[in-house]
Amino acid sequence: MLACAASTTFAAEMVPPGNRNAEQPPIPGASVHRTQATSTTFQAKYRKVYALLKNDAKLRSKIRQDAAAYGIDPMHIVGAIVGEHTYNVDAYDRLQTYYVKAMSYLSSRLSFAYNGEDVSDFVQRPQFSACAGKSGSYDLWVCRENVWNHAFRGRTVGGESFPDNRFGAVFFQPYYAGQTFGLGQLNPLTALEMSDLVHRVSGLPKLDVDDPNQVYKTIMDPDLTLNYVAATLRKSIDAYRSIAGFDISDNPGITATLYNVGNPEERAYALRKENAQRRAAGQPERLPEENYYGWLVNDKLPELKALF
Repeated sequence: MLACAASTTFAAEMVPPGNRNAEQPPIPGASVHRTQATSTTFQAKYRKVYALLKNDAKLRSKIRQDAAAYGIDPMHIVGAIVGEHTYNVDAYDRLQTYYVKAMSYLSSRLSFAYNGEDVSDFVQRPQFSACAGKSGSYDLWVCRENVWNHAFRGRTVGGESFPDNRFGAVFFQPYYAGQTFGLGQLNPLTALEMSDLVHRVSGLPKLDVDDPNQVYKTIMDPDLTLNYVAATLRKSIDAYRSIAGFDISDNPGITATLYNVGNPEERAYALRKENAQRRAAGQPERLPEENYYGWLVNDKLPELKALF
């Protein structure tokens, strides 16, 4: 097991494999409309990413290698990739296309900014003073995201109005707000959060928020980005074990759900609070549940496992 996994003084309850929902939860309208706009279907998009995995032994080898480095089952990484390319954007037909895209970002002029203000300057505002003592990249950027949500998002501060949108969408999307990139469809903010963990486990250079070109190149390069995908999934597994008391390591549909919705620690705390209330009321605890995205992953797991 990976040394960075959270240690606990209690035995976490194992979440069994499979879906808790008999039928797939509703798919958001935005995903439906995006798919219809490109004249395709979810099934066609799934078959396309499945074909990429099936036809590329090098990619499967990378997935196995990075999963082992972070102490997780390869199916967690596969689930994240499949979910993103089924409900977000189509997969490219060949892995080589991702390498070409990665190199193109090194020659682009990119910045992480909003209304001409670099995020590096923005986070020096006094509202972010509570984050000054955070030493790790994950704690630092999660803190900054929380400050954004509570002090700036959808508010007017000092006469300046700020969008009611995610921190990652406002400051970290030079091309299209809300867009994610690469094989794992990572948001640059997520990559920055995982920088220290990836540096410690995989030995890759730490990402610098003042070098957005390198951040995007890392996200697009399959040799690099899968480390960040694996680290993100590892964080979710550790959060649910240490905070909510659930071991989700045998359920790729749950980790895929968390990969999709983000904020695993916040969601783990919410589940812990809910289950404390349920126990106090004499009710059974609620297990973590998959959303539409994770439901597909669990549903397709037998044929995905057969590839590995």
